[in-house]
Amino acid sequence: MIYCLNGKILKKSLDQVVISCAGVGYQVQVPSSVAGALPAVGQEATLYTCMNVTESDVSLFGFADEEQQACFKMLTAVSGVGPKVGLAILSVLTPQRIALAASAGDHKAFTAASGVGPKLAQRITLELKDKVGKGLAEGLTLADLGPAAPAAGSNLAQAAAALTSLGYSSGEAAAALTRLDDALPVEELIKLALRGMARR
Repeated sequence: MIYCLNGKILKKSLDQVVISCAGVGYQVQVPSSVAGALPAVGQEATLYTCMNVTESDVSLFGFADEEQQACFKMLTAVSGVGPKVGLAILSVLTPQRIALAASAGDHKAFTAASGVGPKLAQRITLELKDKVGKGLAEGLTLADLGPAAPAAGSNLAQAAAALTSLGYSSGEAAAALTRLDDALPVEELIKLALRGMARR
């Protein structure tokens, strides 16, 4: 398993990047949102990767950060969602937006991605909602959140559920949200928590 690649960008297009690491050029498929944010050809970059191995192909998929990487794994675990559809979803939605859409049951958000019809969007929402709900049920305890444990339906609880669905432990999610104000919108809480965790 190749966890990440750090090296010089040799080529870049809307959906692919070739990155040179220790003399080897790796061809990596990326969401269009990642390709646009990467430095110019000749500059150094880091991509967090997922490897997909089939009988006829070995492919690498690259992401700007660990949140996108975890989100891609979560999406492709849904039946009917292959790597191409996973990339298409991450091209139009951020991990925070995906977690919010899943927890809110907003399947229409996923139809903005190429290759995602209404039926597949509903399946994605249903399967991811279970994961978000499981994180909410199992991930929040008084010990994790200290004296001010949020009510199950509060914004902090929803943000914690979204973070655990992205692959963070309940302890990490709780620690990141401890000092944040429950009055903030859920999406803002998730952004602030991810920013705080990235600085550690």
